[in-house]
Amino acid sequence: MLRTQLKDSLKEAMKSKDKRKISTLRLILATLHDRDIAAREKGDGEGIGDDEILQMLTTMVRQRKDSIAAYEEGGRIDLATSEQEEIDVITDFLPKQFDEGEMKAAIQETISEIGAEGLKDMGKTMGALKSRYAGKMDFAKASALVKAELGA
Repeated sequence: MLRTQLKDSLKEAMKSKDKRKISTLRLILATLHDRDIAAREKGDGEGIGDDEILQMLTTMVRQRKDSIAAYEEGGRIDLATSEQEEIDVITDFLPKQFDEGEMKAAIQETISEIGAEGLKDMGKTMGALKSRYAGKMDFAKASALVKAELGA
């Protein structure tokens, strides 16, 4: 379903001649194609699913945020603006992100459901969160929250 939305959005962007959106969507679809090929080599003939696409998009947003910080530090506001425009296009395909309160509630719920008891269960907890909330939370922030919760 998400794959179809991406392709349809590219068609619309081409009709409206939105150059930024066209280039960003082409980049997303190229990355998706690469991931599909890798998945097929592992025996998954269908390619990657929507959950993995959401994780891919989240990673793309995080990479661009890192680039923005580097560009701003280097005084390249024009490049930082370009990266932000790409983030705006990518986030159109992501579900609403959890705020910190929602993230803490989801983490506590997941920890109690899987019976995590300490830092030794960190990987198990993060795996469960990624499978349940793909694209809905920043897993770098979630990791710190999980560590604090399990370490307490």
